[in-house]
Formats: sequence, C-alpha cells, structure tokens
Amino acid sequence: MKKENLMKYVGSMQQVAYVRPITYTEGRSHGLSAYEIKNGCMELQVMADKALDVNQLSYKGININFLSKPGLQGRNQYDTNGDEAIRSIMGGLFFTSGIESICAPCTIDHVDYPMHGRMRTTPAEHLGADAYWEDGQYKLLVKGEMREAALFGENMVLRRSISTTYGSKTFTVTDEFENEGYRDEPLMLLYHINMGYPFLDENTRLYIPTAKVIARDKDGEGHEADYDKMDPPKDNEPEYVFIHDMQSDADGDTQVLVVNEPLGIGLRISYNMKYLPYFMEWKSTASGDYVIGLEPANSSVYGRPYHEERGTVHKLAPFAKEKNVLDFTILDGQAEIQEAIREFQKMQQGVLV
Repeated sequence: MKKENLMKYVGSMQQVAYVRPITYTEGRSHGLSAYEIKNGCMELQVMADKALDVNQLSYKGININFLSKPGLQGRNQYDTNGDEAIRSIMGGLFFTSGIESICAPCTIDHVDYPMHGRMRTTPAEHLGADAYWEDGQYKLLVKGEMREAALFGENMVLRRSISTTYGSKTFTVTDEFENEGYRDEPLMLLYHINMGYPFLDENTRLYIPTAKVIARDKDGEGHEADYDKMDPPKDNEPEYVFIHDMQSDADGDTQVLVVNEPLGIGLRISYNMKYLPYFMEWKSTASGDYVIGLEPANSSVYGRPYHEERGTVHKLAPFAKEKNVLDFTILDGQAEIQEAIREFQKMQQGVLV
C-alpha cells in the first residue's frame, strides 16, 4: 500500500511497524539491551548485548523459536567457561557460533576455546536503528559491529544488519566479516537456528535438499530416516545430530523449509552456500529440551580439532572480507505452504539428478 493511502488509516506508523530499543529489568536478563522489531503480524527481538542475535520470533502471536531452561538472559561470567556454556546457551531463534571455534570446547596450542565460541556473547558497538520511508517502502533496520580480538592475537570484525520492509513476512540478516589483523586468521562460523513449541511439535516437518544424511555419533545412528519428522516429547531422550550433504542450485542458492501444516505456519530459511558449505541438524525430542536446530556453517560439527588435524581450518587473509545473507520468511496458511513445498520440490529435482 502506498504511503499516502496507508497514512489515511494510521496516525503513526508505530501502530503497525516500528524498531524500538528496550532493556530487560529482571532475572537473568536484567540489564540486557535489545531492539524490538514489529512488522505487522511479525515480531522479533534482537539482542544488542549478544552479537545482535535474534532471541525471539513470533507471528500472529504464535511463538516460532526455542528457549532453553535457563530462559532469557544477558551476559554471564560463565558464558565462555568451557562446558559451563550450556548454562548460558538459551537458543533463541538463532545465535552466532564462532569465530575462532565452533561446537565443543577445546584447547589448541595452550589456548582454550569455549563451547560454540565467543561471538555469541559479544556486545555490539556502533549500533544504529531506523524506521523510514524509501522508494515507497517503509523499511525497518538494526545494525551494529562486533569485534573478537586479543592482545597479540586476532582482530576479527562482524558487521551485521537485520532488515525488513512493512508488508513483507521476510527479514534479512546480512553479515560481513573482516580480518583487521596482519596474519591469516581462522574464521569458523555456524548459524545455530532453533525451532520450538508451539511451532515445533509432532506435526512439524522439515524439507532439506539433502543428498545424504549421516549421524554424528551412536546416539543418532538408526534415526537418520526420520530426520525430517518430529516425535512427541520423551523423557530423558538423547539428542541426535545429523550431518547433511546439502545441495544447491547452480548459483549456490539453497533453502530449508520448516512446516507445521495443522498450525498453518511455515518458515523458509534461504542462503547461499559459497561461504556456508556445511549443514547440520540438531534434533532433541527430550522432555523440556524439545528443539530442532538447523545449522548452516563453514566448518564441521566436529569443531576446530577436526579441521586442525586435517589442515582444513577455514581462514581469512589480512583485511579480506566475506559476506553471508540469510533470509527468514514466514509462510502463512495452506496456500503459501503448499506453494513453498512445490517450489522446494522443483528445486530439489533440479539439483539432485
């Protein structure tokens, strides 16, 4: 709808769309700074103090993301203390795993690397937020910069923006990584995208353009055939992690669909595999830890030791840059869901021949 027509219905655009700075004031989240973005029926919260990761996504009041038992929380003294990180990994819609390491904690050359790296707890600098009309569209934007650096060590920068347009059910995460040091530096990255109840239940189905699925370990062995289905919760069930041989079109573009047809909602995640050639799936049907994680990455789930042993650690040269763009699109209703599935199947038939 054109601005001059829309403004006949609303006195302020904040009635239907806004970017609003907020600060949480209780519990583990006390003092956490964030931005709340409302775009019509889609709402998301972006944590300024934690890498501009998105902690919450809802559509028409229906929650999409997973939130772990400790709940919403800010930065803690145990965030980067080995396995203690499980007390601060709250999930959210996604968190950024990296940059010097991903996945399990490890020690390399007498340097300790925490679980899922340090970026996910790094506060943003040079923050900016805006809501404005441009070329007939009302645009919503949050942006900032995170730095992972050490004296005599790395100096890596992540510049992130999260943007959407009023009337759209898509928001876009644009990440630019730069090595501002004077030596080649590891750039290990995994986007940990987490689906939760009520969007995630036994009716939820995954559509992943995979050519092959293998289990990470013995817990997942024998469950590979059901990677795309979600069971009802089971008490004390172990987690399953699957490694997918992800496929794309000729340009490297790929997508994953998460669909709950009885609920009438789906989510499409689209990205390019140029700098994200790996894809893992984390599936937990355990009672109280009920989640599916979708993980585009530039490194294996086995983490930095795996790549160190093989001499395949992904590195960024001094002052070199890499860019990733991820689109998150809500699918509303059976017509949109079925059209998205048809498009997915068409793409899959084209790349898996």
